[in-house]
Amino acid sequence: MLYVEILGNLPKMAEGEVKALLELSNNKFRIIERDYLFLALKADKEAFSYLRRLGMAHEYGILLFSAESLEELYLKAKTLKWRDFINTTFKVDRETMLNCSYNVKDLEKELGAIIAQQGFKVNLSNPGTLIRAYCGEKLWVGVRKEMFLAKDFEKRKADKRPFFKPIALPPRLARAMVNLARAKKEVLDPFMGTGGILIEAGLIGLKVYGVDLRSDMVEGAKKNLEYYGIKEYKLQKGDATKLRELFPDKTFEAIVTDPPYGTSATLGGKKREDLYEKALESMYEVLNGYLSIAFPADFNVEKAAERIGFTVLEKYYQRVHSSLDRYFYVMKN
Repeated sequence: MLYVEILGNLPKMAEGEVKALLELSNNKFRIIERDYLFLALKADKEAFSYLRRLGMAHEYGILLFSAESLEELYLKAKTLKWRDFINTTFKVDRETMLNCSYNVKDLEKELGAIIAQQGFKVNLSNPGTLIRAYCGEKLWVGVRKEMFLAKDFEKRKADKRPFFKPIALPPRLARAMVNLARAKKEVLDPFMGTGGILIEAGLIGLKVYGVDLRSDMVEGAKKNLEYYGIKEYKLQKGDATKLRELFPDKTFEAIVTDPPYGTSATLGGKKREDLYEKALESMYEVLNGYLSIAFPADFNVEKAAERIGFTVLEKYYQRVHSSLDRYFYVMKN
């Protein structure tokens, strides 16, 4: 058993991202329970290599047990062989979620005392093992394996890149879109802009391909990819509605993109709806796998996708600001 603590801004999309990565690692792995922002997974260490790609998560780790009372939690803690999970020193850290149903003010002290009775020393400043106790509708106890620090994503925000435009997806969201596309080897972004999606894909070891109508975007995206140490890329100036001409002998396992929304963005002289439909047709021609894409809420995506041949598998809503609502879609051809 494993656990993931997801972020709270788009929880359904965050859960979808975890589900997608579990599918990639083993089709038998799955989410078995959600308790507010805590996900209990039926999975093992085989999933770690994919879970470390997460964008919309706070952390993941090994799930030791759950309990429906403090008494049950302490009883299970007393019978657990902690030496299987603690190498040197430890610390108990509590997460009290908004739906916490228990009085847990002394939980760290009580649980820490039980673990210490098995011969382990507490180190509050630099523990060798961090025991995580979550309080929600249930009580959950696990061992953190990896935490995703906000500062690591912040340093890749649009204004931190050598070449930037203010209209860009936040890095965590871009990373989640890549993961929703279930990419194992490569990603194409036919509306790459400054390369934010490609940066996130490249950092998790994928080969990246990018297309943009504007030469300055192609050069700028190249600077950004090089700045973050990404070497496996191929960028070119071109039209997202004519991808087969750009890639006459290539089929992609995953396409991830955030098309322009038609305000300050460049639409290449096309009406927005026409651009979207022609781009979807073009993507369909070069794809053999999953498409992860964002569209404004007032565009009838399902109708266009069905006509072209896509199957819409997932859909996540986000209100960005007063003049923009959008959906993130996962499709398959």
